[in-house]
This record gives sequence, structure tokens and C-alpha cells, in this order.
Amino acid sequence: MQDIMDVADIAFPHLGIYLSDVPRGFSLFGFWIAFYGVIIGFGVLCGVLTASHVAKKEGMDPDTVWDFAIYAIIFSILGARIYYVVFEWDMYKDNLLQVFNLRNGGLAIYGGVIAAFLTLYVYTRIKKQSFLKMVDVCVPGLILGQAIGRWGNFMNREVFGGYTDNLVAMRLPIDAVRSRDITEGVAAHILEGTNYIQVHPTFLYESLWNLLILLLMLLYRRHKRFDGEIWLLYLGGYGIGRFWIEAIRTDQLYLMGTSIPVSQVVAAACAAAAVIADAAARMHLHKAPAAEKTTGTDGLSESTNNADEDRVK
Repeated sequence: MQDIMDVADIAFPHLGIYLSDVPRGFSLFGFWIAFYGVIIGFGVLCGVLTASHVAKKEGMDPDTVWDFAIYAIIFSILGARIYYVVFEWDMYKDNLLQVFNLRNGGLAIYGGVIAAFLTLYVYTRIKKQSFLKMVDVCVPGLILGQAIGRWGNFMNREVFGGYTDNLVAMRLPIDAVRSRDITEGVAAHILEGTNYIQVHPTFLYESLWNLLILLLMLLYRRHKRFDGEIWLLYLGGYGIGRFWIEAIRTDQLYLMGTSIPVSQVVAAACAAAAVIADAAARMHLHKAPAAEKTTGTDGLSESTNNADEDRVK
């Protein structure tokens, strides 16, 4: 591997991969189109297609997913932007117009995810549908979209971690990344006579982790015992992955007035809530058969029906 990298190069030295002149985007009819946006859009499309496929398998109308997706996309972008601006307020407080400038980046996934779930809750209330059943249908598409979308960060040379010399260590030219993302720890490992940093490709870690969660969802879907269980798998699985990945990222957002990464707190809270909610639901299902044994024939039939409804509603 060469010691001096061109500004558009990306390398994975231990894998023997050297990518020359990797563009951030392209010009079309005089307009600059960033690959980041193209990849995010592709991830959204794949996510909606996946969710509509799952809906069909579950006996739901796939058009419902497409209808909801219109609102979800709009409010998720707003949520992702608001989340980022709130926790990077010092960057925007003296120039409020920059809040509306998305071309310079500044979208936080957790903000988009939270907004998407809130939008789905309101949508299902208005449409008089089951939130838990609908969210189970949507989260496989959500996690797939996130897995794909992380490659937009790769094209932008962002969302990387601290210094590492592991198998998948990534090298990026110093001039290709934001100076504020180069921590003291990363800078301390810049070798004399070189112009690159060598870091954890956390975008790759999260993408692969999300694909693993997706696989678990698809394998477990037919064995779920209650509506909302796949959603809890998402909250817990993604939360666990995001918690440890967030710990090594260099572009963290912090709780105001602290050095605590806010997304790490959200991830931990989601994972803990998912475990508690899953345990409570399983205890409820476990107690149901015991209650049935204390009733007469009519009561047994009614209790059994109620237990079945808990599993499928």
C-alpha cells in the first residue's frame, strides 16, 4: 500500500483492497447528485418493497405499506434532522438558515426511526389498524434500509471509528474527512510521511449487524408468539449493536452539557425496554393456560380464544 493517498482514494490494507478515485457523486444535467442520497433512496425503496412483501405473506394488503411509506419518509427525514440539530445546536444557533441546508449532511438515524414509529402509531390509529401487527410487518424493511443506507456514509467518508489495525481497518486521506472527526487518538497514529488516517469502518460494522438482525427476523417470523415480537427484536437487536458501535465512533452527538453519547443512551434504553417488554409478554402467555384450567367448559373456550387472539391480533 502506498504512503501517500490521493484525496478520493479509500483503502483496506489488510484485505489488500485499494480503491482509487472513489467519487462522492456525479453531475446530471448540471445538477450535482451525491451518491449518499442515491444510496439512501435505494435503501428506502428496498425497505418498502421488503415490508410490502412481508405484508402479503401476513395476509395484509401491500398497498397499505406503500400508503404509509409516503408519510413515513417525510416525517422520518424531519425527525432525523431535528434530532441532529438539537444535539448539535452550537453549530446552528448563530446561523439558523443552515438548519434547512441538508446538502451539508446532518441526519441522525435514531431521530428518523423514532419519527417513523410515531408516524406509524398515528397512522394505525387513524386507519383503525393494529399498530403491533403493522410494525412487525415494517421493521424488516426498516433494518434492511438502514443496512443499505450506511454505505452512503462510506461514499461520504464519514461515520468511522477510532484507530485500529484489525483485519478490516480502513484508510482515508486526511483531506477527505472532516477535521472534527479526527480525534486525538486517531491523530496520534498518523505515521510520519503519510497523509491518511487508519480507522474502524463502523459503517460496515453496523451494516453487517443490521443484516444479521434482518436474517433473525425472517427466520423467526413464523414462530412469533405475539404481535409486536418482531418489533421488540428490532429494538433490542439494533439497540445492542448500536450501543457498542456508537462507543467507538468519532462523530458522536452528546447529551447537552455532558460527554455522554446520546445515541448510546437511546440504544441502551431501547434494548432494555425490549427485553423487559418481551419477558412481560411471555409471562402473560405462560399464565393464560393456567387460568384456563380453573374455568368451566364455556370459560375454557372463551379463554382459549382470547389467548389465540393475543397471538395473532
